[in-house]
Amino acid sequence: MSETVVVYEYDRPGAAHPAGEPAPGDVLRVHAAPTAPGRHDVRGPRTLCGRDTFAMETTSWRHSGHPGAPWYPEEYADRVCPACADAVGEG
Repeated sequence: MSETVVVYEYDRPGAAHPAGEPAPGDVLRVHAAPTAPGRHDVRGPRTLCGRDTFAMETTSWRHSGHPGAPWYPEEYADRVCPACADAVGEG
C-alpha cells in the first residue's frame, strides 16, 4: 500500500482554510487517503473509504512525525471516518 495522508471533509463547500489548520469545530470528518502515484505529499482522488477528495483539504499533520500517535490528529478523534480507520487498521 502507498503512503497515506490525512484529509479534512467540511460540512459545506469552500470551508477549507488556506492559511493554517482549521479549528476542530470546522471539520466534519477526518479521512485517510492514499498519496498520488510518485508523490508523498499529494492526496489521491479517493479516500480509503471511497469518497472523492476533490473538496477535501490535505492536512500538514504527518503520522511519521508523531511516533505512537494514531494516524490522525488526536483533537479530531471524535470525527474519524470509521471506514478509513478500518482500512488503516485502527478501527
